[in-house]
Amino acid sequence: MAITAAETKSIEHAARRRRRPFRLTPYLFLAPALIWYLIFLVYPMYQSLVISFMDWDGLSANIEYIGLENYRRIFFEDDTARLALRNNILWTIGTLLIPIVIGLFLAVVLDRKLRGRTIMRAVFYGPAILPLVAVGMIWAWMYNPQFGFINEALRAVGLDFLARGWLSLFETALAATFVTAVWGGVGFPMVLYLAALQAIPQEQYEAAKMDGANGRQLFFRITLPWLREAHVIVFSLAVINSFKTFDLIYTMTYGGPGRATQVLGTWMYFNTFQYYHAGYGAAIAWVIAGITLVMAVPYIRRMSSD
Repeated sequence: MAITAAETKSIEHAARRRRRPFRLTPYLFLAPALIWYLIFLVYPMYQSLVISFMDWDGLSANIEYIGLENYRRIFFEDDTARLALRNNILWTIGTLLIPIVIGLFLAVVLDRKLRGRTIMRAVFYGPAILPLVAVGMIWAWMYNPQFGFINEALRAVGLDFLARGWLSLFETALAATFVTAVWGGVGFPMVLYLAALQAIPQEQYEAAKMDGANGRQLFFRITLPWLREAHVIVFSLAVINSFKTFDLIYTMTYGGPGRATQVLGTWMYFNTFQYYHAGYGAAIAWVIAGITLVMAVPYIRRMSSD
């Protein structure tokens, strides 16, 4: 039976691979990073997983294996853990609705040829590169009930009755911290959407305009479909970051008033380092990791396909 040209090339390629000598040099270059990764990431993660099945205070030699008890406690006994999970879910929903919509709107506006658009891009993106601790401190000062900018501005325009302790009331504390997150989080989706918008062929817009398409039709028929990949990345990262929320809550409210603004990240911290329930804190950490991993699947698939 005759051998085709494709089969011949395949055989030659396989033969070359068999003859290729083993090279140690690439592995030697990878070794330092791999060793660092194993020691400072993989091993601590493994240890935290083991600890999550234990009853341990994190300091003493008294440690007891309790199986899945810590995980059962998170979902069925600990009211604060369920409140923290609810707050994380609310935070996620808000993150998917507000910062992304505002970021997309700003990207569409700043993609046009406007005077000073470079400066405006920098202004809107600036908060995204600030440390979240700094953002939290700035806004905690602005929310100060005595001399904060927000209450002073309300009093200046005659709206004294609206002035209040925004971070000390159960009704407003979580919303106030979320407003801060929106201010600091709009810039990142804006930049991603801007990059995606600039990759859209202008010929498509020109052809659609010649066919009589208006601005709304251009946006929904051309712009949005072309932003599909950007949507996946932005949505996935927004969900992942929402479940990793810690800095803003810790800086602005410390989980209060009471425990009204606790999220899984802060509740993990308090249990591990203040209440000395290291096993329970590790279990909360792995719940966060599990949720984050599930939410990251669309992002990983999209990045792998690229």
